[in-house]
Amino acid sequence: MINETILAIIISFAISAVLCPIVIPFLHKLKFGQQVRQDGPQTHLKKAGTPTMGGLIILGSIVVTSLFYIHEYPKIIPVLFVTVGFGIIGFLDDYIKIVMKRSEGLTPWQKLAGQILITGIFTYYLMNSRDVGTQILVPFTGGFESGIMLDLGYLYIPFVFLVLLGTDNGVNFTDGLDGLCTSVTILVATFLTLIALGEKSGISPITGAVVGSLLGFLLFNVYPAKVFMGDTGSLALGGFVAASALMMQLPLFIPIIGFIYLLEVISVILQVSCFKLTKGKRIFKMAPIHHHFELCGWSETRVVAVFAIVTAVLCLVAYLGL
Repeated sequence: MINETILAIIISFAISAVLCPIVIPFLHKLKFGQQVRQDGPQTHLKKAGTPTMGGLIILGSIVVTSLFYIHEYPKIIPVLFVTVGFGIIGFLDDYIKIVMKRSEGLTPWQKLAGQILITGIFTYYLMNSRDVGTQILVPFTGGFESGIMLDLGYLYIPFVFLVLLGTDNGVNFTDGLDGLCTSVTILVATFLTLIALGEKSGISPITGAVVGSLLGFLLFNVYPAKVFMGDTGSLALGGFVAASALMMQLPLFIPIIGFIYLLEVISVILQVSCFKLTKGKRIFKMAPIHHHFELCGWSETRVVAVFAIVTAVLCLVAYLGL
């Protein structure tokens, strides 16, 4: 399985790296340009017009690579279903905002309805899977061999919805700086790949495909970015992270390896709550929190580097919890 996973990383990287210089000019031609918040950091105004919806490249690389392995590793299918499903929701959101010129994209209820449908189907699969079921591993209790496996029973249903929707929003909020979401998720996907290999879970080819696709995409997404992933990419990646962790009974590890995602969500919740309760006061200079650090004087590349380093260290910490 190790050789197959390494090959999946290489194949996906090659597809992504080749597609980027082909698709980016095409997105330029179609005028699929990024819309920049006027109230955001002034340094971001120059990014207006940079092609977005680059998540299509990420998704394409993952799907094509996964097709080589589905027959031998059928457990890839549920993870691929959630990844592509959430990616389609993101694509529709991007398309409405950029092509149809409706700044809000999908309404919150439309987006939520799609996410609930996909999550519901995935939850049904998990509940009826002999390999997964309703048990989850508690971190730092001895790992799979002797650790505590918590059986949630029917509480597992709302738990899965919380994990998937929460993680998806967290990854979406993290996509705000050149290379930020890509860098952080490469590290998270690498962690998931190593665990998938060690536990022989049967999903390592798709986790490896995600690593490869993001490495290829990062070549063009690193500062100064030539393309952005958009909601097409960030929602797909959020679905991937949550679905992979749930398939391996590791959802309680997401707050550790995905601490940056959690931090981004919490910063937005705190900012909005404080603004409403105090009638105008703010905790941060701007939310999500990566913008706060920018407005504190940090360069974009410094924020990305620090967030990636924090993720790398926490992935090591999570590994100790297995």
